[in-house]
Amino acid sequence: IYKITMNNATKNNGGTMKPTTLGFPIDGNGNILLGRKRRGFGADKYNGFGGKVQDGEIFRDCMVRELFEEVSLVADPNHLDAVALFDFVFPAAPELTHIGYVYMISQYEGLPLMSEEMEPQWFAIQHIPYESMWKGDRVWLPELFKGYRLKGVITFADDNEAVDHMWLQPVETIAELEDEVLCKEWIYEGYSHE
Repeated sequence: IYKITMNNATKNNGGTMKPTTLGFPIDGNGNILLGRKRRGFGADKYNGFGGKVQDGEIFRDCMVRELFEEVSLVADPNHLDAVALFDFVFPAAPELTHIGYVYMISQYEGLPLMSEEMEPQWFAIQHIPYESMWKGDRVWLPELFKGYRLKGVITFADDNEAVDHMWLQPVETIAELEDEVLCKEWIYEGYSHE
């Protein structure tokens, strides 16, 4: 279990943002495709591809849709590798709080193309621009690249940028649940912020 604590965090029960997906395409040489966000929340940061689950949509279908919309890659929802489930908690802006599944995507078709939202760029794992990503990414993303599967709670500070508290727990498999309440129950099993 990884614990990084700057202050105490509390279990979120009132976030209003829809659940999300986040995917990282990997090429045959082990390079990771990231996108520089061109607008909106997280603009100018590098990240994986993904977004909010639409009404009636399951997580895997959301990931496939977002991958196509943001970078023009086509993937089969059955070929996504679920590697993490996180609760991203924003106490200063509860409307940003959300759960999110993270996927590694090694099977896809097409060439990555820039969209209105994302500018794609391939990176070797040792050259990932963590300094231009969300601050928590530099902790959990390398663990996923090492092959760990994680569940956890990432609580942001009042500036909605710095990480106030992070709790990560390696797991054998990621519980793929479609109900947000059940997802949170699974994430918080064994949770400790002390």
